[in-house]
Amino acid sequence: MSSKAPVIIVALDFASAREALRLAERLDPKDCRVKVGLELFTEAGPGIVTDLKRSGLEVFLDLKFHDIPNTVARACARACELGVWMLNVHALGGSRMLKAAREAVAPGTAALIGVTVLTSHSADELAALGLGDPLSRTQQLAASCREAGLDGVVCSTHEAAFLREIYGPEFVLVTPGIRPAGSTQDDQRRTMGIADALRVGAHYLVIGRPITAAPNPQAALEACLAEVRGLRSEFR
Repeated sequence: MSSKAPVIIVALDFASAREALRLAERLDPKDCRVKVGLELFTEAGPGIVTDLKRSGLEVFLDLKFHDIPNTVARACARACELGVWMLNVHALGGSRMLKAAREAVAPGTAALIGVTVLTSHSADELAALGLGDPLSRTQQLAASCREAGLDGVVCSTHEAAFLREIYGPEFVLVTPGIRPAGSTQDDQRRTMGIADALRVGAHYLVIGRPITAAPNPQAALEACLAEVRGLRSEFR
């Protein structure tokens, strides 16, 4: 990851394309990328990706594809045709599905990552689902993604250091639910601040409401970037 590449992904968790595009117009494309999730994509359709790209923003398509291998492969291929920067599949889909997705996404077209354990899940909720503890489940799913040739995973910051130690600096770690200093936790359970997330090895930080709900989203983004720059200066 280039030291000059945007590390912040702004989550456009809006109910309409109009709201998302209005917010996107207030962001400087050189400072961030944006994430389109299920709600926005379901309401606005593929055109939202085109519109955001037209404004100069690179798009992470966060739809967590999870189905039979052939269906997921075709969905990934269609996403690449939209020109997304990054897309994801759910690692619980299994090795055949992950490998099919990898075959559908040619190297250099888009980054392909696997979702491990949602940051909204607590350890008790995972245990109730029979998924064990967060660390062991994340390790297992990340191993499946690595074996299938995916570029990295979506994971909690609390598992990032462990994965970074195992897989080294090239395996991409995308960490959701990052909260700048002074922000509320909202519905995220296993979260961390910006500086701490980068210290444990996160490549990309997904930040939503602390930026999108701010009176001045660009100013809030710049405040987050100041935290990023502050950490980088420690290692010079």
